[in-house]
Amino acid sequence: MTIFIKSQIIKVKFGKKTKVIEPVNLYHCKIGDDCLIGPFVEIQANVSLGKKNKVQSHSFICSNVKILDNCFIGHGVMFVNDRFENGKPSGKKKLRKTLIGDNVSIGSNTTIAPITICDNVVIGAGSVVTKNILKSGIYAGNPAKFIRKV
Repeated sequence: MTIFIKSQIIKVKFGKKTKVIEPVNLYHCKIGDDCLIGPFVEIQANVSLGKKNKVQSHSFICSNVKILDNCFIGHGVMFVNDRFENGKPSGKKKLRKTLIGDNVSIGSNTTIAPITICDNVVIGAGSVVTKNILKSGIYAGNPAKFIRKV
């Protein structure tokens, strides 16, 4: 049996010089200038990526995420927009937002809960970020904690 993997690129606003390596699922989102989107990436509706961002393969950026400029999203990074506060999905009306500042690097296989990360932050691979990061620096672990200044 042959399996065909088909990309879905629906109503995406692309900036200049942005490259997309298929297959991908991109829909109802905005991707800025000079970005690179790797293969097997999904970017959902109401996501905004600024300029000069790189999203590596197998990453998932759920709805309501805003990533500013010059960011690196490693392989297999997962964004989450629901905290399951009642032990079940909250529903579309209660999905939370995530904001990633400028010059943020997120290591491979990291999970990002609906939070805010300030500018100039490095998140170590395999981390789980559950709380806002409001101070520049290097963070790692589960849950992610401040390690040192950049």
